[in-house]
Amino acid sequence: MDSPARNIALVPPPDRRQSETALAIARGTARLLRSLGFSCISEMPLPSGRRADLVALNERGEIWIVEIKSSVEDLRAHQKWHEYRTHCDRLFFAFTQDLPCEIFPQDTGLIIADAYGAHMHCEAPEHRMAAATRKQMTVRFGMAAALRINRLVDPQGHVDFWE
Repeated sequence: MDSPARNIALVPPPDRRQSETALAIARGTARLLRSLGFSCISEMPLPSGRRADLVALNERGEIWIVEIKSSVEDLRAHQKWHEYRTHCDRLFFAFTQDLPCEIFPQDTGLIIADAYGAHMHCEAPEHRMAAATRKQMTVRFGMAAALRINRLVDPQGHVDFWE
């Protein structure tokens, strides 16, 4: 049986497009999320075909998406964040303290981060996703995490099954 999931790369090759600033923001934000009881996956493909910067899952099954913005230009150039809302319970933007909070959409949470940590500037409003979407996202999260571990454990034996 052919699954539509087989046509989506769950573990994309690194695209190396992220700036050093964006990588630092992601690192600090992931540290914050882990301190809040979440596990994180970076650059996770969504069912819509988009790719989220950080997807976080906790033991209650809550899923948060964090979009990383390293500059005002980065925010202006990327207006696809609306599409992420259907794939998470809360949507956040993470950025450095050099960016003003006022430029970000009011109905999202804000995280200020650097390479060493982050803090929640304001909580994101909750918008619970549909049960079928939650299941799909949870399975994708688990598969992406397992495939990444498999690549680390056995880099020569990895077959691009999902690509």
